Amino acid sequence: MQIDILTLFPEMFTGFFSHSILKRSQDKSIVTINLHNIRDWATSKHKNVDDYPYGGGAGMVMMIEPVVTCIEELKSRTAYDEIIYLSPDGETLNQKIANQLSIQKNLLILCGHYKGIDERIRTNFITREISIGDYVLSGGEMAAVVLTDAVVRLIPGVLNDETSALSDSYQDGLVSPPAYTRPADFRGLKVPDILLSGNDREIVKWKYEQALERTKQRRPNLLNDQP
Repeated sequence: MQIDILTLFPEMFTGFFSHSILKRSQDKSIVTINLHNIRDWATSKHKNVDDYPYGGGAGMVMMIEPVVTCIEELKSRTAYDEIIYLSPDGETLNQKIANQLSIQKNLLILCGHYKGIDERIRTNFITREISIGDYVLSGGEMAAVVLTDAVVRLIPGVLNDETSALSDSYQDGLVSPPAYTRPADFRGLKVPDILLSGNDREIVKWKYEQALERTKQRRPNLLNDQP
């Protein structure tokens, strides 16, 4: 998979993409992540990428010209399955969306900033808008990291155990059951006996029951969303 990210602050991604799963996915050549500074496509002397909004109002708006010029140049080299704009009013990211995007070949992600981007970009060049929650961030960079991580970890070969992602929360419409590891007894706090029994069938049943109960208590809306 190739992921191209358009941003005003490419340096913000360095730490996230240089460690753990995202780094290993690139080292294995499973994923290629390219960062593009939108200012490189600005034509003014001072590389301006924002201007005052027509009609007045507080804040600045990202200009159409550098963003569109950047998108068009990248599109001339790569056929994108989705051109994604990270926006507070986009569809809320969930596991289903991450699964859908993980089987694509090329993604282009646009990080907004200031009061957002010129609406003409959204209506004419963006194919999908995604939000990571009902709140506002200073820019789309952190949301881009969240989206990238959620998608990349699902690609075969990225995780050492490919079945791990299939047992994550939300994959089956439930949150994950409780997890334990050694020691089995820590200061009198013991691991449930069933997990030490070696009875795989009963363990699977226990985990499902625990996941169902935890979902009822913490995220009952997930059960309401199931057909």
